[in-house]
Amino acid sequence: MNQQECPITFTLEVIGGKWKPYILHFLAARPLRSGELGRLIPQASGKMLTQQLRELERDAVIRRKVYQQVPPKVEYSLTPHGETLMPILDAMCAWGRQNPPAKAGKVRQRQARMGGD
Repeated sequence: MNQQECPITFTLEVIGGKWKPYILHFLAARPLRSGELGRLIPQASGKMLTQQLRELERDAVIRRKVYQQVPPKVEYSLTPHGETLMPILDAMCAWGRQNPPAKAGKVRQRQARMGGD
C-alpha cells in the first residue's frame, strides 16, 4: 500500500492541522462562532483559524451556518461525520494524560542510552 492509500495518512490529512484538534474539541461541546473559537484558542491567528475551519468544512467534518441578519452571524458545528472523529480525539487525549511530555522525554533518554529508537 502506498502512502496515499494509507488510512492513517488520510486521517492525519483531515485532523492533522496545528489547531484542528482544538477546534474539534471545542465544537464537540457546542456550536461556536469564529470569534468564540479565537478566544478559546488565542495562540491561533485569525488567518490560520479561518484556514483550518475551511479545511474542516471542505472535508465535511464541520458545518458552517450563516444566519441572514445584520450584522451577519456565522456559527460552526460538528457534522455527524465529524462526530465520528471524537473517539480518535478522546483516545489521543487519554494517551496524552498517561504520557505527559516529561515522561516521554525520559523514555527517549533511556532509549538513546540503550542505543535504540
